[in-house]
Amino acid sequence: MKIVLFDTKTYDQVHFEEANRDFGYDVVYLAPELNSHTAVMASGADVVCPFVNCTVDKKVIDILKKEGVRLIALRSAGFNNVDYRYAESQGIPVVRVPAYSPHAVAEHSFALLLALVRKLTHAYVRTREFNFSLSGLVGMDLYGKTMGIVGSGKIGRAAISIAKGFGMHVLCYDPYPAEIEGVEFTDLDTLLRKSDVVSLYCPLTKDNRHMINAKTLEEMKDSVFLINTSRGGLIDSEALLEALKDKKIAGAALDVYEEEAGIFYTDQSDEGVADDTLARLISMPNVIITSHQGYLTKEALTAISETTLKNVKEFEEGRVLSNRVS
Repeated sequence: MKIVLFDTKTYDQVHFEEANRDFGYDVVYLAPELNSHTAVMASGADVVCPFVNCTVDKKVIDILKKEGVRLIALRSAGFNNVDYRYAESQGIPVVRVPAYSPHAVAEHSFALLLALVRKLTHAYVRTREFNFSLSGLVGMDLYGKTMGIVGSGKIGRAAISIAKGFGMHVLCYDPYPAEIEGVEFTDLDTLLRKSDVVSLYCPLTKDNRHMINAKTLEEMKDSVFLINTSRGGLIDSEALLEALKDKKIAGAALDVYEEEAGIFYTDQSDEGVADDTLARLISMPNVIITSHQGYLTKEALTAISETTLKNVKEFEEGRVLSNRVS
C-alpha cells in the first residue's frame, strides 16, 4: 500500500514515521496542499492523506480516481473540505480521525481565554521592554461567570470539565443534547444572551455556517468574550470585526479563520497578509489569533498518525471501516 500525505510539515512526518514502524507502508510526504493542481502528484498511490486546508472537491476526486487512488484518509476530525458523498459515489471511501486528543483543543481554548481576559500578551510585551506598569491590565475572574459551550462532543465535554474546574456556570447548546451532570442545556439564543464567555466546539456544516453573525453578535452581552477553536466558517469574520470596532463584544480569541487556507501553516512574515479582514483582526488589542494549533500536542500527533494508519489497515484487509465518513 502506497500512501501520499499532502500538506506535510516536519512534525507530521516525524510522528507518521514513528507510527509506521508497526505497519511498514510506503509513505510519501508532500509539502503542497491537495487541490486540483496538485492531485496528479498522487499518481500510483492507493491512499491520499489530506489535511484540513486541502480541497477535495469533485474535480480533485475525479483526478484521484484517474490516478488510481482507492481511499481518502483524512488526518483530521473535520471533513467539511471533502465532498465525501461524491467520493463514495465514485467508489472511494473517506475515513477520518474522529478523536485524537480532545483535551488538546479544549485546553488550548482556555489558554486563549486566559490570555485574553488577563491581557497576558500585552503584559508580556511590556515586561520585555522593562515596562512594569499595571495600568490598562485589569482582567476578569472566570470564577462565577457563565460559560456558553456550543457543541457537547468529546472536545466540548473536555471543555465543560475545565470550565467547572474554574467554578463557572455552564450553559450548553447542541442539536442533540445529552445528560451531563452540572450542565444546563438550552437553545442557542438563550446561551448567547446569558453567557460571559461563548466558546465553539462544533463541526462546520452547511446548516451552521456563520452561526455567529451580525444578528447573533448583537444578542450577546457587551462584555462577552468569544472563543473559536473549531472551524473558521462558524463565524462571519467581517461581522466579528465590526462588532469589535463598535465595542459590541469585549474580545475574541481565534485558533481558526474562515479564509485561513493558504495563510495558516505558512510563514507570511516577509510579504504580510493580503487578507484585509484578518490583518485588521490581528491588529486589534482585544483579539488573539493562533494559527490552527489547538490540536498540536505530542499526544494528539501520535494519535492522529496511529489512527490514520489503522484506518488504512482496515481498508487493506477489507474490514468494516470504523471511522468512515457517511
